[in-house]
Amino acid sequence: MTNGTWGEIREQLEKHLGKNNYTTWIEPLRFSDLKNGVARFEVPTSFFGDWVNRNFGDHIRSHLNAHGAQVDRVEFSVSPAAGRAEKPAARAAAKPETKPRAVARRVADEDLPGAPLDARFTFDSFVVGKPNELAHAAARRVAEGGPVTFNPLFLYGGVGLGKTHLMHAIAHELQTRQPHLRVLYLSAEQFMYRFVQALRDRSVMDFKEMFRTVDVLMVDDVQFIAGKDSTQEEFFHTFNALVDQNKQIVISADRAPGEIKDLEERIKSRLQCGLVVDLHPTDYELRLGILQQKAEHYATQYRGLVIAPGVLEFLAHRITTNVRVLEGALTRLFAFASLVGREITLDLTQDCLADILRASDRKVTIEEIQRKVAEHYNIRLSDMIGPKRLRTIARPRQIAMYLSKQLTPRSLPEIGRRFGGRDHTTIMHGVRKIEELMAGDSQLADDLQMLKRLLQG
Repeated sequence: MTNGTWGEIREQLEKHLGKNNYTTWIEPLRFSDLKNGVARFEVPTSFFGDWVNRNFGDHIRSHLNAHGAQVDRVEFSVSPAAGRAEKPAARAAAKPETKPRAVARRVADEDLPGAPLDARFTFDSFVVGKPNELAHAAARRVAEGGPVTFNPLFLYGGVGLGKTHLMHAIAHELQTRQPHLRVLYLSAEQFMYRFVQALRDRSVMDFKEMFRTVDVLMVDDVQFIAGKDSTQEEFFHTFNALVDQNKQIVISADRAPGEIKDLEERIKSRLQCGLVVDLHPTDYELRLGILQQKAEHYATQYRGLVIAPGVLEFLAHRITTNVRVLEGALTRLFAFASLVGREITLDLTQDCLADILRASDRKVTIEEIQRKVAEHYNIRLSDMIGPKRLRTIARPRQIAMYLSKQLTPRSLPEIGRRFGGRDHTTIMHGVRKIEELMAGDSQLADDLQMLKRLLQG
């Protein structure tokens, strides 16, 4: 097989895998030789080769065979030239304006095979409202690339509230403003995978050098490493090494650092040293703003399609779960109206989105509240409704009573029956106790907010 044949195969892989995957993982491959049914390729790093082999090896082999190459397997080895490449410090010292941005991006991707960035997730496409204005402002400050003022920036919140959007936006902005910076964005799962691979390959020193020489490290969904001792150990040391060098770290999770179970205390402490920002559930105004921006985009895509007054307001009121559900509903609505050639009216909206609207009307039950509270405080559900009065059980029980009163239409006697046949005065006492404690106990207030998000989301 010749390099010309490999060039043809690469074109086919680009069509099959998509532009992003092709640019990040296939384009850097260099065909070496084909002997005894083994196709060999040179790659920038061992981590890169492992990732390509695991995720795209079968695709490459099948395309090679389709061109008559008769390949049994593919192998990847680090290019000898990679070891002679310029050092990161030398690259950072070069003047940004002397480098075309496309070249800088390609070099960074080869050195740091992180997750590809989504072109849609920029600051321009992020709708700012009261629930997310602090997170947006903090992300903007980090994206300016000036002196590190808080480290790390820790963003947390429920599903579909914009954490990943802001992470991608920061990376995009940094690459635009300072393309010479080594910016690495990846999920905690990818961090763990690369660490495990380094252990298997006995290349832990290469792993350490890769992650400790970046200028900005961004790790999404850090709760994933909770309970994984070896990965937490390496993450802790990587974190410390970067902070000591005054390098920026941005972390996201689905809850605050102190609420992530099985995460080592020393890591929780480090994560809380910077700025911890909560992305609150969306309010009506923010949801409406998101829908209006999305509708303007679709107006250019579906020319001539009319959306009746009141439809966006109706959706903003009814779909309160998260932004992904909201945007998905509008996407389906425009596509359906385009296919049937009808105006988007309120009646059409209710017919087209009946299942989403029913799901959004889901009522929280007392049993669900009891289960979630028991899981959060690590007590048995039987103790939640049982007679035990230990403080470690009684306080979660009162919290569940309070949430049952707040989130369900049930009366106090009905709630009492669900809590082991307790009298309505006991329920009233529990509710008042939690209301009193909330005023002076910020941890309790945070717990209640998080439990409400879990139950209502």
